[in-house]
Amino acid sequence: MKKHTIAHHIYPKKTIERINQKITYLGPFNTLDTYTFLHFRLIVSVLIFVLFLIFSKHGAILAPILVVVFYYGSEKILLDERILKRTKKLEEEAIFFFEILSLTLETNPYLKGALELTTKNIDSELSIEFQKTLSDVSLGKSFSESLVLMKERIPSDAINTILLNLTESSIFGNNIVESLKNQLEYLRDKKLLEIKGEIAKLPMKMSILSVLFFIPIMLLIILAPVLLDFFLK
Repeated sequence: MKKHTIAHHIYPKKTIERINQKITYLGPFNTLDTYTFLHFRLIVSVLIFVLFLIFSKHGAILAPILVVVFYYGSEKILLDERILKRTKKLEEEAIFFFEILSLTLETNPYLKGALELTTKNIDSELSIEFQKTLSDVSLGKSFSESLVLMKERIPSDAINTILLNLTESSIFGNNIVESLKNQLEYLRDKKLLEIKGEIAKLPMKMSILSVLFFIPIMLLIILAPVLLDFFLK
């Protein structure tokens, strides 16, 4: 990370490290920089405070409230929500990726070679992450060290558990196929529970839609004769 920026002097070290970790979790296609985000949040917060304080009648009350809402809301929307979305995407990709990897390992027990073959035949974000890991190996890092570095880029605990098992397998030579199958079963069950959760929410969503749209329309139809009689008098 860069040093000696405005944010570096204003924000605590723990805050900078936390934001940097979240930025890392956004993946290889992310264009947002840690200090760009911190500077943006700081400058916009100051602008909101000054503008509402000067131009709003109730600026003394609104300005600090809106600054707090923006300060925490910007992190949630720009970072947390995107991380959550990427986590779900990676876990969906993981089911297919590790299924292929486990099949490859049955014919090619050499883990690094199996990963190379799998990443060449699968086009996904998780595959790109493994390609970067294999690239780190070719640049001189050990395979286990590269897997540990990959864990720092992945926001999913389920996938990181698999990476931990792969790391142990590369160090101790353990059979990874059975462990992969168990983790795949967990990912499938987790996906099934998420789908069931979405289905369970449908009645409430339909109730909200009914309140917002259907009930007002029904009331308008029922009261239409009375309203027409009132306005035509």
